[in-house]
Amino acid sequence: MPILNRRRFLHNLLGLGAILLPSHHAAGAARSKRISRTIPATGESLPVIGMGSWQTFDVGANRPALKTRIDVLRTFFDNGGALIDSSPMYGSSEEVIGYCLKHLDNTAALFPATKVWTWGKQSGINQMELSRKLWGVARFDLMQIHNLLDWESHLETLKAMKADGKIRYLGITTSHGRRHGELVEALTDHQFDFVQFTYNIREREAEQRLLPLARERGTAVIINRPFDGGDLFESVRGKPLPGWAADIDCHNWAQFFLKFIASHPAVTCAIPATSRIDHMKENMGAGIGRLPDEKTRQRMIAYFREL
Repeated sequence: MPILNRRRFLHNLLGLGAILLPSHHAAGAARSKRISRTIPATGESLPVIGMGSWQTFDVGANRPALKTRIDVLRTFFDNGGALIDSSPMYGSSEEVIGYCLKHLDNTAALFPATKVWTWGKQSGINQMELSRKLWGVARFDLMQIHNLLDWESHLETLKAMKADGKIRYLGITTSHGRRHGELVEALTDHQFDFVQFTYNIREREAEQRLLPLARERGTAVIINRPFDGGDLFESVRGKPLPGWAADIDCHNWAQFFLKFIASHPAVTCAIPATSRIDHMKENMGAGIGRLPDEKTRQRMIAYFREL
């Protein structure tokens, strides 16, 4: 079976793994069910809420901050988290993540994901090996090409690494709505296991081309900047959640924003970043219970616009 057809078959067979406003007799079970999505390339299941590390884990050797990050990660894993995303671009974040992982005993579900962010084949190889050592992992589940930097050179390296079992999946990323045209070309001409880009209730450009294309190509989708860098919270400060948010097991604005993203049929995982335990609990709560159907998604957009 050709690889693209196989991806489509697995995706259709295994479905979204999400719950879209179930009937009343199933509502009780739905409210406690953790939401996962299948990775089209393999059918492997992945929790729909992961964790980013941009800025929030760049704390260097600050011991109080390190202690807090350990507790944040413990909360992440205690609440069913798996995918952690980072990059050499994020200062000391990779080293801090590695430090935290060494001080935790609940990391069995870890799905480590980072990026290569440099020019040149050998520089990329060297950087990826350094990242592996900083994290303290035997291998990365996912290695991504950061912001399309020298992506054609790195893609060949990642293909070889995957064939040798040094990584499990390969991907490519962008953010802030940049270079979508080039990303579309890359996804069309080459088979990536994962793609990562920005999508949230305010920035929905990805609905036009990237999300449909990823679904068509059998490419898993990671969503960054789900809170628009925190700006979404400024827009709703002091504003109440709509009463009907309870129908999708949504109890705070973080869950409102994340459930909107997670309910898109092409999305595999959203990666909100936080340095606070209470915010981590809120974020992970978005990965439990019911998700909005398309009608409710449009209602969410309209409600947000009116605030």
